[in-house]
Amino acid sequence: MAIKVLRPALLAAASLLVLGAGLAVGADTVADDAYAAGSPAVTPSVVTPSAGTAENSSPVGALFANGSHFCTASVVHSAAGDLVLTAAHCVRDGMAFAPGYHDGVAPFGMWAVTGVAVADGWTSAADPDLDFAFLTVHQAGNPASLESLTGANELGTGRGFDHRITLTGYPDTADSPVVCAGTTTRSGTYQLRVECPGFPDGTSGGPWVTDGAVIGVIGGYQLGGDTPDVSYSAYFDDDIAALYASAAG
Repeated sequence: MAIKVLRPALLAAASLLVLGAGLAVGADTVADDAYAAGSPAVTPSVVTPSAGTAENSSPVGALFANGSHFCTASVVHSAAGDLVLTAAHCVRDGMAFAPGYHDGVAPFGMWAVTGVAVADGWTSAADPDLDFAFLTVHQAGNPASLESLTGANELGTGRGFDHRITLTGYPDTADSPVVCAGTTTRSGTYQLRVECPGFPDGTSGGPWVTDGAVIGVIGGYQLGGDTPDVSYSAYFDDDIAALYASAAG
């Protein structure tokens, strides 16, 4: 069955649209159960980086809602250059993405989330093996694509369970990311596991990157883990490949 994808310029308050092949797209989906109430409100400063600066390669950033960052996301390569990957349990209303966010500064500004793609099995049953989501983003008045400014990781699927990765995430209580290099192992049939210290609430959705490919995001089992020193991810296989195809158009 062919999958028809809804990719509007703006989706301010659309309801979830369930499509064929177990996919869904829309702007209202499940809220982030792990969102920490009372997180400190922040107003990021916005600067315009010069061409060629180190900040022109920042595909990882923080997700914001209601003035606070609460999860992590990263730019994934797509033809339109407007696609961001995070955990499905991070999806909530009114999200915006700040790539390269650090020390209270959003060097590329805030990018409004205008569309969401999650697997139907997550929407209906919060299946931890489907805890991933693609977000379409837009910045009013900016003719450039997000990816052209920040760079992007390729989506890596079906690559097995044992990898040396770089893991990045934004703790709720910090305004700069934490980064760790670790080795993944298999945990269950469709889960990855990595031991990396210092990844508490807020780091959900943080990308697991190896050789320029993102092969996981913090999520899955126990919404990413019940200790800040061990993180999990749903295994990226045909399910996320199909979801990516629907989201990327």
